[in-house]
Amino acid sequence: MAATLPHWDMTPIFPGLGSDELADATREAVAGIAALRAHFDRHGIRRLQAPLALDAAEVALFEDTLARLNALLERTRTLGAYLGAFVSTDSRDEVAEAKQSILQRQTVELSKLGTRFEAWVGSLDVEALVARSAAARDHAFALRKASLGAKHQMSEPEEDLAAMLSLSGGQAWVKLHGTVSSRLTATVRLPDGSAKELPMSAVRGLAYDPDPAVRRAAYDAELAGWRSVAAPLAAALNGVTGEVTTVNVRRGWSDPLDRALFNATIDRPTLEAMHAAAAEAFPDFRRYLRAKARLLGAIALPWWDLFAPVGADGRTWDYPTATAYIVDRFATFSKRLSGLAKRAFDEGWVDAEPRVGKRDGAFCMGIRRDESRVFLNFNPSYKSMQTLAHELGHAYHNLNLVSRTPLQRQTPMTLAETASIFDETIITNAALAGAPDAERLAILDDTLENATQVVVDIHSRFLFEQRVFARRAERELSARELDELMLGAQRETYGDGLDETTLHPMMWAMKPHYYSTGRSFYNFPYTFGLLYGLGLYARYREAPDRFLEGYDDFLSSTGLDDAAGLAARFGIDIRDVAFWRSSLDVVRERIAAFELLAGSR
Repeated sequence: MAATLPHWDMTPIFPGLGSDELADATREAVAGIAALRAHFDRHGIRRLQAPLALDAAEVALFEDTLARLNALLERTRTLGAYLGAFVSTDSRDEVAEAKQSILQRQTVELSKLGTRFEAWVGSLDVEALVARSAAARDHAFALRKASLGAKHQMSEPEEDLAAMLSLSGGQAWVKLHGTVSSRLTATVRLPDGSAKELPMSAVRGLAYDPDPAVRRAAYDAELAGWRSVAAPLAAALNGVTGEVTTVNVRRGWSDPLDRALFNATIDRPTLEAMHAAAAEAFPDFRRYLRAKARLLGAIALPWWDLFAPVGADGRTWDYPTATAYIVDRFATFSKRLSGLAKRAFDEGWVDAEPRVGKRDGAFCMGIRRDESRVFLNFNPSYKSMQTLAHELGHAYHNLNLVSRTPLQRQTPMTLAETASIFDETIITNAALAGAPDAERLAILDDTLENATQVVVDIHSRFLFEQRVFARRAERELSARELDELMLGAQRETYGDGLDETTLHPMMWAMKPHYYSTGRSFYNFPYTFGLLYGLGLYARYREAPDRFLEGYDDFLSSTGLDDAAGLAARFGIDIRDVAFWRSSLDVVRERIAAFELLAGSR
């Protein structure tokens, strides 16, 4: 299979890591940052003691500064994505890591200028500026958000120091996690008595193996592997949460969740409504897990059987089959979406092969203009095909943002999953249509596995993170304590849906989302994204033509308004628990269909 799976092609961006083109672009970016800093110093772009009178000269200064900042953010975005493409696919690439480290030092300088710009905007009369400047009107949401964010800034020297220390603090901890996890191997003792040492991404892939003994062996190996690196990863997690806690207090946030909600552009009533609907649905998810356990001949489902295949998918989802199916099914929604997928495959945007040094998981990153790159570890399964469709949804979102400036493209995580979940739903509904019972059972299981992860497991991670931050405010936590907190959160959410003696205490070590100072509570947006995407798909089914007229514009506007304002375009009130219940009704229907099919076998 490996011989047929693609690596992404980065040569259209730069010919190579040692190319003159990359060196020139890096020098230009460094010079651009220095020039922008000089511009800021010359014109006093920083927090002002007294608001300026917004005369024509000040409006012109704002527009010039905004244009310079956007241009530089665009340039560094491409450089960062290019170097990240090499590091994420081979953590042993020392040349790429060195160049990435050099760029990160420069982007910290750019981040400091961004903080100064935010503080300056907070000193201006934003509404007066929006009234007088077309450029300001085009960036009104970003400016209003910056004005609010400025209220949570420390002094300029403190912000500068925090940015510089992040290189040896937060950024170093996340790098440690990425390096350790991508190089981690584990020995799987197979049922035939043999043993294989595999990269962790391959070990986790065995959770989908049809042989229960292999799944159990992979689970045991995975836990042993993560335990072998528990000490450094616990230190990393303590470092990240300690920095976040300290800096948030100095910036005047009541707790890390408040800052996360601000970044996600939602409020607590929205989060509480969504979580209330999710908690109401936990018994339904447990019914699904118990039905799956019965199919597998178990009284209670052990953790290693969460992803066990059931039913019989009659199709072989090898890579060529998966890509052709996605292009074809996307065309039932729109030619533009299908064309984007075909372009991604034809132009080498996808890195699909699992290999040593390559990180686990999947993501999509915008790289320049309308181009993206898609990362996943593909195996010939419906689930991998679904993951590929999901990531292409992000690429389609990026396509619709192409006319926006970097500051207009700042999409919160809550809305960043909209197109990806929508595309997943297109694929799922197409695969279910007309499939025989055994195949429907397999597809429903894949879909419900994902929904369980995004609603139930994600909520366990949310509870875990809340409790870690509460305790970390007092002292550091040991790896054993982190295990206990994770197990407690899993028992609370999965309940009797799983065998509570076979949970996964090391999920805190595996998930990279915990290891970034800028991504605290990087969990609830996935639940938001799934349920919001399902809600939008329901609107599409009600009136396809009307929905299509507004969908692309909606995706292009995700950085121009908060989540509630954008949802209102489709008649959705995200503060009303009824909306979230209606989205979960779609999942409940699939659970009922799964139970019916499972009961007939």
